[in-house]
Amino acid sequence: MAKESMKAREVKRARLVAKYAEKRAQLKADGDYEGLQKLPKNASPVRMHNRCKLTGRPKGYMRQFGISRISFREMAAAGLIPGVRKASW
Repeated sequence: MAKESMKAREVKRARLVAKYAEKRAQLKADGDYEGLQKLPKNASPVRMHNRCKLTGRPKGYMRQFGISRISFREMAAAGLIPGVRKASW
């Protein structure tokens, strides 16, 4: 389980990215790189990191489901993810 502060930091970054998205696009289209430098660092979408929605785990993230590989395996074994079955041959 990730620390609550790390989860909160990612949420804060996501809010900042959403807030400045339109302004960033406009500055980039105009080629105003000095204006881009004046924006907050965390307003850049590159600084965001995918985290598991359930546990906050930063590694082993499965983009299609939005959760980590460990959470995915537990939920799939319990039959909580529709259309996912354990492979056997």
